[in-house]
Amino acid sequence: MLEVQSLRVAYGAATALWDVSLTVNSGELLCVVGPNSAGKTTLINAIAGLNRVSGGKLLFDGKDLTKLAPHRFCDHGIALVPEGRRLFTSMSVRENLELGSYTARARIARAASLERVCALFPALVPKLDHPAGSLSGGQQQMVAIGRALMALPRLMLLDEPSLGLAPSIVLDMFKVISDIHAEGMTVLLVEQNVTMALQVAQNAAVLEEGRIVATGTPDELLAQPHLRRAYLGLGADESQPEAITS
Repeated sequence: MLEVQSLRVAYGAATALWDVSLTVNSGELLCVVGPNSAGKTTLINAIAGLNRVSGGKLLFDGKDLTKLAPHRFCDHGIALVPEGRRLFTSMSVRENLELGSYTARARIARAASLERVCALFPALVPKLDHPAGSLSGGQQQMVAIGRALMALPRLMLLDEPSLGLAPSIVLDMFKVISDIHAEGMTVLLVEQNVTMALQVAQNAAVLEEGRIVATGTPDELLAQPHLRRAYLGLGADESQPEAITS
């Protein structure tokens, strides 16, 4: 489905991504983990069309999207849940959700999509006509994910969905991500919470200083003590997390 080939992204003279290559297959949940400033957000924003690519290619279903205008990525079925949620806080929850269904195909299915989002996030139902800014951090993250679902994407990009959430909410959020994936959604997840990310992912890539330094299944990465210590933030004797099931 998605092929990232030797991708480079630079900010002026500073290169943020160096020849990054990865593949996300249809129906897969792939997570990209790594420390702060590794380039994770730069990578996912480039895949969403928000960062200009200085080298390499982005292929989606074999089509080259590298030089496509940012607003056209959604037309191809790619939706981003950005870091920090980026809601219009003075607008209602309903209005924020409906902003996700701006393509012609999504507009036709707007009512059904809203019903689906409400079924996935029942806590939002009594809040639909409240300002989005009045919601808790966890509820705002629900709106951000719901807005992306309203676009009827084939590939969902999630950038640090646990950021700023209370620990008690994080498990619920990853359960939702697992449920969305179980319904057939292809997901690329960027996340600092390595333990939770590896519980929901089928495959993972470790990003360090703008380079992919390791790839594999969660089991394969966790079996390597040097990766656990250096990149995954886990001690060699820590138990392996169990997968979250739908």
